[in-house]
Amino acid sequence: MSTEGFSGRETADIVGITYRQLDYWARTDLIRPALADAKGSGSRRRYSYQNLVELKMIKTLLDAGQKLERVRAAFHYIRELGDDLTAAQLVIAGDSVVLVREGEDLIDVVNKHQGQGVLNLLAMDGVAQQVEEAVTEIQARRAELVEASPPRPTIAAR
Repeated sequence: MSTEGFSGRETADIVGITYRQLDYWARTDLIRPALADAKGSGSRRRYSYQNLVELKMIKTLLDAGQKLERVRAAFHYIRELGDDLTAAQLVIAGDSVVLVREGEDLIDVVNKHQGQGVLNLLAMDGVAQQVEEAVTEIQARRAELVEASPPRPTIAAR
């Protein structure tokens, strides 16, 4: 993937959230930009591809009805495990969020009592595929902008 990363606006577009949500999540340490964090007025955050996948997972959980506090706790715990999140699946059952790893491990990442509700299975590889498609689209737009921009004048050597 791109080594220069993604701007905040690009990241919000790829993930399908508002820039305001992204800014709030960064300021409250839900997810920190891996490549460059904001350091005062005028500085810009740069997000990595892994950041995009995690953000898309967060959005998917929120869209599935999980509360932000629960998602925050789940991601804190999942990060401590150090797992590749794209190879896992999350099962949502009421108030519980369970991480299913290869080898059939089940880990309750929210540690709440299971309530009544619909059982949802979120395959994270699908989330990664969605991010990949959005990144490809953003990179194509970047290339179009570069091709469409007029050449920069050069200064002749004296």
